[in-house]
Amino acid sequence: MPQATRSIYFENSIGRLWEEPEGYLRLEYKPGPRETVQFRAMLTHTAQALSRHHWSNILVDQRQMTPFSPTEQTWMAGEWLPKAVHEHGYRRGAVVVAQNVFARLAMTQLVLSTRDLPHTYRTFEDESAAVAWLVGMKN
Repeated sequence: MPQATRSIYFENSIGRLWEEPEGYLRLEYKPGPRETVQFRAMLTHTAQALSRHHWSNILVDQRQMTPFSPTEQTWMAGEWLPKAVHEHGYRRGAVVVAQNVFARLAMTQLVLSTRDLPHTYRTFEDESAAVAWLVGMKN
């Protein structure tokens, strides 16, 4: 039987969103500055892909990511993440942490500001550990 392969769901200047055959999404951030429209488009497509597949898990690869801006953090915490959780079923995010220490701090701030949501983020230095956690946590 042929092995299922991952496929690209969406790509823009912010990053690439993959559909993984194990039943989760992989969001890979590209390095460099982000345009607001492109950033919001990426995350909107991410939420839509969760609904499309009835999935709840995302591997977020932030290794090359620059820090979130205050505007990005506000939008993610106040609008995108609550909607992704309540309307699209987002429950678990395995974050492969950024090399940039300020990007790591921005992610920590986002997690702390959204801890009242029925959602879990876990951070990893190693991608294989992140994948193992997500696959082990499938519905």
